[in-house]
Amino acid sequence: MQKEQFSKLSSKKILVTGGAGFIGSNLCEKLIELDASVVCLDNFATGKRENLSAIIEHSNFTLIEGDIRNLETCHRAAKGVDYIFHEAALGSVPRSLKDPITTNEVNVSGFLNMLVAARDAKVKRFVYAASSSTYGDSENLPKVEDVIGKPLSPYAITKYVNELYADIFKSAYDLDTIGLRYFNVFGRKQDPDGAYAAVIPKFVIQLMNHESPLINGDGTYSRDFTYIDNVIQMNLLALTSENEEAVNEVYNTAVGDRTNLLELTTLLKEYLSKYDPEIAKIEIKHGPNRAGDIPHSLASVEKAKEKLGYNPQFDIRAGLKEAVNWYWKNLK
Repeated sequence: MQKEQFSKLSSKKILVTGGAGFIGSNLCEKLIELDASVVCLDNFATGKRENLSAIIEHSNFTLIEGDIRNLETCHRAAKGVDYIFHEAALGSVPRSLKDPITTNEVNVSGFLNMLVAARDAKVKRFVYAASSSTYGDSENLPKVEDVIGKPLSPYAITKYVNELYADIFKSAYDLDTIGLRYFNVFGRKQDPDGAYAAVIPKFVIQLMNHESPLINGDGTYSRDFTYIDNVIQMNLLALTSENEEAVNEVYNTAVGDRTNLLELTTLLKEYLSKYDPEIAKIEIKHGPNRAGDIPHSLASVEKAKEKLGYNPQFDIRAGLKEAVNWYWKNLK
């Protein structure tokens, strides 16, 4: 059923902002596979050209190097497109605490620029990357979309503001939007380098290099780690759903299960040691808890299942096996 639904994207023109990033580049590849015409907008602040190497020469692919903080660039990228996937953002809670101004300029002003460009180009639907950080200090588990807490970082504030702006653009300008609150996405092409690298690729590379990963805290903090292919499925469902009740909503984009950091490192060592037995002997180190981090995160995905037909195909084990295999083949 989903294959038939997604096939409707054939010959459609779709803009992916942040298309050279981790999630964006995977989206671009999938859209090319579906025979869509893809426009990628990226300033390469965090995205990488090598993420586009498989499609950069494809006749259906166009790359625009530019910044969403420039309204004229946004208008140029959105011209003539049917749909927009807005993935461009400055992620990372620690980055936002260090530099809240740039985080706000990209994630709020840049987001508003893209909404204006989408409105003016009369796009059919605007699907954007929201964030589980919006739940803030809410202790409710699992997280359900209509119960949020107080934001715990500048990054979380910016992603919540995105949801508010999207809602206003529906009521004021009749722009259809869907927000996807991502929960700790991981998988192929996720950058293991840099100060703000996500925990899974960072730990994978450290273990591959026979270094001891550092867990912030005692390792009992848990997350709803979500493999990239589940996220691609959610994005495509959000873009193609014909259920009128599904549009102009936000959805948790997760697997609906949680894994703590001790369990995570145990699994990573198990899967990586099949390639290199010495990895099984590496000890894990512990440091202080990180500012702005919430102790536990677990999503309810019932709303996405009910309204969008979401059916995650990869649990944490299946996803980690795929990710470890990719990193070993591509980065060892």
